[in-house]
Parts: sequence; structure tokens; C-alpha cells
Amino acid sequence: MPARRNPTARQVRLGAELRRLREAAGLKATEAAALLGTNSVQMSQIESGIAGVSEERVRRLAANYACTDQALIDALVAMTTDRTRGWWEEYRGTLPAAYQDLAELDHHARFRKDVAVIHVPGLLQTEDYAQALFAYMNPEFPESEVALRVEHRMKRRVVIDGPDPIPYETVIHEAALRIRVAGRAASRAQLSRILEVSEADHVTVRVIPFALDDFAGAGSTMVHLGGPVPRLDTVVRDAPHGTAFIDSEAQLEHFRRLFRKVRGQALSPERSRDLIHQLAKEL
Repeated sequence: MPARRNPTARQVRLGAELRRLREAAGLKATEAAALLGTNSVQMSQIESGIAGVSEERVRRLAANYACTDQALIDALVAMTTDRTRGWWEEYRGTLPAAYQDLAELDHHARFRKDVAVIHVPGLLQTEDYAQALFAYMNPEFPESEVALRVEHRMKRRVVIDGPDPIPYETVIHEAALRIRVAGRAASRAQLSRILEVSEADHVTVRVIPFALDDFAGAGSTMVHLGGPVPRLDTVVRDAPHGTAFIDSEAQLEHFRRLFRKVRGQALSPERSRDLIHQLAKEL
């Protein structure tokens, strides 16, 4: 298969999982390459996502790596054979790659869990809120650049607003609900949007109130996307120089525990809606 110039986060993840399986088996890249009748350079490209790999090769590697986790193997094969070209492809070349990677991860996710401390989670944002947020965070951007990002964010909402939504759970700090990213009317509309979405059976919204004692926060925004098997989950975090995709087993377990802790401190969905109603009335 020809080498890719810019592999997606999903393609990089497939290669990383194949590398982890090889390392767990105690094999060197040259030894794995021999199993496929290729060389170490090609093996390195496969494990970095630069080169594609066939279903037959994935299964052969898994067998030689003594991997007995059939659910994981099938999931890796699905990543190999998937040829989905979703709506996000139209933005390739016009927006940073992370925008497409996030949309693709959303599309394939079995569930999504968010923690938001400063801003309303992207999937819950209104157009006016997103417009004000992008314009403020990128004051040098022309209107066209801001509009492109807002359009992309609104389309991403399909994973919870569309005909085949995924289970979605979010914990939002009261600070994110009170900060007026846009004007008073837009802020009221934003709270109404959250209340409306929270009524759906597949959506759970919890709020961390200011009055809560002993809450040190989750550090920053956290997005936990569920894979076809837990090992293929992904945590997405904002990093100083872009978006960080976290997938090591130890880190995934750390963030699972963190989410459980934050969720356990939050108000119930019913009391959370009551607080959001109260905040809307204050506007």
C-alpha cells in the first residue's frame, strides 16, 4: 500500500496498537517484518500509520504475537478495512487535521464523556456561543475562518442530535455556565440548549456547583471517547500546542478514575437541571 503523507489519528492509533502487540510478544520490528515478508522500514511505516495494512496481515501478526483477544483483533481489522469518508472530509486542507480527527473519532465512538470547567462542551454549544468563542480565542482570524470553525462544530453535533446518537454524558462546572462568552440573550439561549438536550434519554448532564467543597477540578477539558473495546478508548485533552490524543492503557485508566471521581461529586441530573433553570432566570 502507498505511504500516506498525513495519516489520521485513527490510522496512527491502529499502527500504535500493532506496535504494542509486537512489543508485548517480545519481538523486534525486523522479526515482525519477516513474518510479512517485508523489511523493517515498511514495518515502521505500518506501526506509525504512514502505511496501510491489510486484514490478512493484521490477523497474521496477531496470531504470531500470540494475541488471543478476539474482540480486539476484530476491532483492529475493522479499523483496517473501514473506508468511511464522512462529512468531515470536506474540511481537509481548510482546517487543521485535529478537526477532522475529532469528528472521525466521534463518528466511530460507542459513547462519549466530557468534563468541562471553563466553556460549555462543544457538542452542546449553540452557533452564537461557538461564534463568540472562536472569535475571542482567535482575534486575528478573519470572519471566514471563524465561520468555517463554527460550521464544523455545528456539524459535529450530529453524534448526539442525529438519527443514530451515541450515549453522551457530561459534567459541567457552574463556571462554564455562568461565563458570558456571548451576550445575555445568547447566554440564555445556550442554557436553554443544554436543558433541551439533557431531556434526551441518551444524554446525561451533571453540574459541579461553586458551593461544592473539596473540588480541585479535572485540570482542564477532558473528552473520553469509547472504542469498540475498552483498550481502544481515547481521551482527548487540550494541550499548549494543540490537541492531545491519549491512548496508553495506564493513562486511559487514570482518566476513567478521574471522570468517575468528578461525576461522583456532581449534582444529580435532576438537581443539575434545576440549577441551570435558576441560572437562566438570573439572565
